[in-house]
Amino acid sequence: MDIRRIMETQSLLGAGKAKKPDVEPGVSFSNVIGQKREDREHERFQRQIAAIHEQGELLAESQTVESLAEYKQLIKDFMKDAVDAALRLEDKRGFNRRGRAKIYKIVEQVDQKLLALTDQVISGEASRLSLLDQVGEIRGLLVNVYV
Repeated sequence: MDIRRIMETQSLLGAGKAKKPDVEPGVSFSNVIGQKREDREHERFQRQIAAIHEQGELLAESQTVESLAEYKQLIKDFMKDAVDAALRLEDKRGFNRRGRAKIYKIVEQVDQKLLALTDQVISGEASRLSLLDQVGEIRGLLVNVYV
């Protein structure tokens, strides 16, 4: 009698059934790890873009050399990470030279925009609106790097 009750309880609870794994069949461990790494890089790039945007707002407001230096350092760190990620991606997937040339062209454009921004801040002739315009252009180029 007790045995029958135990067996009925187990059958209702699904005991004895094999659980299906949470991983899709055919997905390798290295693919899962690679996807997680890409997700973390994307989140880091998002945080860096947000920090650059905030510092750009501060730069437009204060127009000091210190805030300019911090802004340039944030962009330098972002560009270094983006170029390193692009080179890893190229090695991993075997992209052609055109993909890499695009990154370097954007890096060059960002550098030119930073030089123009630096000249405006140092000369003291920049209005808040023109600084915000240049900060927005630079932000657009940075977003284009990791898209």
